[in-house]
Amino acid sequence: MTEKSDAEMKHSIERLTQEVERLNTHRFVRIHNSIWRLVSFQFVRGLAFGLGSVIGASLLVSMLVWWASQIEFIPVIGDWAAQLVEEIQTDR
Repeated sequence: MTEKSDAEMKHSIERLTQEVERLNTHRFVRIHNSIWRLVSFQFVRGLAFGLGSVIGASLLVSMLVWWASQIEFIPVIGDWAAQLVEEIQTDR
């Protein structure tokens, strides 16, 4: 019985060694092995996130403004939107 458990133990250790070797070659681990790679990766990631946020917000706001300008046919909302536009223009 001891021989069987020793053989199983050796097999388990071999499998564990193979898995650790596979993980060490993974892209995520290779990026985190170098501080400069990590910093550059995070910098590019931040730039992409910032640019995507600005473009997304610009598109969303422009669509909302366009949509609000199309509802002039509703009397209450149209009057309110006209007053809002008037206030914005007088503040400039």
